[in-house]
Amino acid sequence: MQYQTCVFEASYGTKDQLPPSSLPEVCFSGRSNVGKSSLLNKTLGRKALARVSAKPGKTVTINFFRLENLRLCDLPGYGYAKVARSEKLRWAELMEHYFQSGRDIRLVVQLIDMRHPPTADDLDMLRFLLDAGYPLLVALTKSDKLNKTQRTAREAALKEELAFLPETTPVVPFSAQSGEGAEALREALEEVSKSQNAAHMAAEG
Repeated sequence: MQYQTCVFEASYGTKDQLPPSSLPEVCFSGRSNVGKSSLLNKTLGRKALARVSAKPGKTVTINFFRLENLRLCDLPGYGYAKVARSEKLRWAELMEHYFQSGRDIRLVVQLIDMRHPPTADDLDMLRFLLDAGYPLLVALTKSDKLNKTQRTAREAALKEELAFLPETTPVVPFSAQSGEGAEALREALEEVSKSQNAAHMAAEG
């Protein structure tokens, strides 16, 4: 895939603004400040395609990016306690509409900060995605922030913390600094793209 051709399309902040799904979508989900924008930029080899904020709770829209025959969706982060109740309700309505309006979601990349146990919100999101039957990849962000001893301990703990996931679920340590895991993310995008190309060719044939 030609990742340098990826372009920002639009942002939507309410369910009424959200357009119908017209392309296969890969969406990126996680709590506020977990590193979704940094992961997107590193995976796509772009420095500032997705805007990175130092303050949690800043991404309050669904941001859409076009990559060849796919649409990438950067979902607003959840779990930021200082957001007003009205904002939490708006987020909930937007997410509910996004996931339950029949969109062509081919993969959900769920981000979890590798340094800490998954939050209650992380676990709720994972269980929702599993129950809904979405293809899932777990990206463990900020892997570079751990030393070798800390990483070994977290890897062992995560086996217990994420034991409810199917064995086939990819769990990928990721670093926006070193690039660890970026190739695995690109391979996942390639697989979605290939399946879309195959379906298009079959329809034409």
